[in-house]
Amino acid sequence: GPGAAPADTTSRDVVFVSHQRNASVLNPEISATGDLRLVARDQSPQRDNGVAREFEIAFQSALDPYSTAKIFLTFEDEEVGVEEGYVYWTGLPGRLRLDLGKFRQQLGDLNRWHLHALPESEYPLVYQRYLGAEGLDGAGIGLYTALPFSLAGMTHEVWVQGTTSPAEGLYLAGHQPTLLGRLQNFRQLSRSAYAQLGFTAAGGNNADSALTSRLLGLDFRLTWRPPQAGTRQDLTLRLEGYRLRSHLAGAATTRYGGFADLTYRASRRWVLGFRGDWLQAPRGADTREWQLTPTLTWWESEFVYLRLEGQHHHDSAAGSDNRVLLQAVFAMGPHKHETY
Repeated sequence: GPGAAPADTTSRDVVFVSHQRNASVLNPEISATGDLRLVARDQSPQRDNGVAREFEIAFQSALDPYSTAKIFLTFEDEEVGVEEGYVYWTGLPGRLRLDLGKFRQQLGDLNRWHLHALPESEYPLVYQRYLGAEGLDGAGIGLYTALPFSLAGMTHEVWVQGTTSPAEGLYLAGHQPTLLGRLQNFRQLSRSAYAQLGFTAAGGNNADSALTSRLLGLDFRLTWRPPQAGTRQDLTLRLEGYRLRSHLAGAATTRYGGFADLTYRASRRWVLGFRGDWLQAPRGADTREWQLTPTLTWWESEFVYLRLEGQHHHDSAAGSDNRVLLQAVFAMGPHKHETY
């Protein structure tokens, strides 16, 4: 009204004050994960029925505005190992990301994931036989970029990685250079569904064994997750197929393998899953393997889940066997069950 004091419109500098203690600001984020298992087999004698499969300690930190570091230590069978340890830079010219260190390689949809984050207790059989017991990893360099154009309404991503990998399936356990290239295409089909299609080529040579290996892979993922259901309902279908071409001492072999994986989250707590594996032996006698793996997972919280899993495995040379497994995974820290 008349006579009222005018509002003070003088600009003032706004000062933000952090109340964090300086020492904690310098510390990395630390997470820990445990993977415990109880196993029953249909063959005698029973063995390894209780297994502390793995304990993992993760350290992650943004070192500066340009680079981030991640280190994952594993404690398994009373041994300490480094599952991953690398630094990466973002915002480089050409929209590039550069990774340097030891890392799991970008092959298919699941090789990048750590063991405790998988939809089943183990990696698919084709990963184990054609790559290694825990998939493909190695120390080296990697480049990633998202392409600046779109075809057929898709987003396109490209990886090129060169590592020294201890891949038993590819190189008969020789630590040999591996070159990998991957093209991944993503399309949003609707508000509730998206599809992903990937192509992978990898290979290298083991001069000590006169062995060359070339692996081609095709993978498809379809995920349905209605927005109104939040985290209470989703369905994911994964299909992956691989062709391994090897030359060993002048003899050439071509082998195939793959898997189909379906997971359905029926509620916030319950997840149903099923995976079917099939493959030919990577080299030597043309033996065949297949496995059926149904799962029932109860997410107690974001910190703990329990999984009941059955495995029916058949080898054309060794016959069939069956297992029932109870898996308990617990996690603490800021990253928990991230899928990397």
